[in-house]
Amino acid sequence: MTTALLTHADCLTHITPEGHPERVARLEHVLHALEDLDLKRVTAPMAAEDDLLRIHPAGYIEQLRADLPDQGIVQIDSDTHLSPGSLDAAFRAAGAAVRAVDLVLTGGAQNAFCATRPPGHHAETDVSMGFCLFGNAALAAKHALDHHGLSRVAVVDFDVHHGNGTQDLLWDEKRALLITSQQMPLWPGTGRRSEDGAFDNVLNLPLDPGSTGLAMRQTYVDEVFPRLRAFKPELLIISAGFDAHADDPLAQLNWQTEDFRWLTGELCTLAQELCDGRIVSTLEGGYDLNALARATRAHVEELIKAAT
Repeated sequence: MTTALLTHADCLTHITPEGHPERVARLEHVLHALEDLDLKRVTAPMAAEDDLLRIHPAGYIEQLRADLPDQGIVQIDSDTHLSPGSLDAAFRAAGAAVRAVDLVLTGGAQNAFCATRPPGHHAETDVSMGFCLFGNAALAAKHALDHHGLSRVAVVDFDVHHGNGTQDLLWDEKRALLITSQQMPLWPGTGRRSEDGAFDNVLNLPLDPGSTGLAMRQTYVDEVFPRLRAFKPELLIISAGFDAHADDPLAQLNWQTEDFRWLTGELCTLAQELCDGRIVSTLEGGYDLNALARATRAHVEELIKAAT
């Protein structure tokens, strides 16, 4: 079996203002870091509107189309922007998540990584925020449940910022378990332990500013892995944000590249035990370009190791 890499050049056409942390160079650095790896390279399709309607109302999608500029850049919230290519990029990012699920669940790949942008885990049901337009990880989960008929899907989000969008989109989805670790306090201010979903299907794990990968490892060993074993997912989806890295400028966790490698390896081992190794991972944050490239490569190397 193989690891699939899903991406598309359209994801480079989402342009943000000069100095914005979520910039084209992020994906360029990721793709360069992965270019010599043995991957099944798959062109990310545009998401079908019917797929997006699993998580977002039609009016929200139409408002994004109405806001899309013919030229230049428009601001749609305090830190989220649209350029002429932004919706094509977002449809490709969402489509990559859907196609990755199809590949992994039909035997086309053992696992998959979606190297796309814009990211998705802050996009709520009808709100764009935090650089995100569509909820890619939540969409992957819903597609696996509704289209492929799975009974249990788990989402693990290790981005340094709380995945408030994924939480909003999966809050009352009892077939999905969302586990998300994040620095707290930190934007967007959500992610307290008391936020546990309509069916006790959300586990939030706040991490203290300044804490290291050792604290993360203990938290995952003590709380995440037992919860996943108890849930017995048929597919594991990862929101892979790399901004908990010590070099990242937007937060204050002190993980190192090897911490991301360890966490990915442990999740792969657990997926092999619980769901035949089936994992779909999608890129979220990470804003120091070199740290992002190193950590993403470590993440994908572990996916490849698990697939062989």
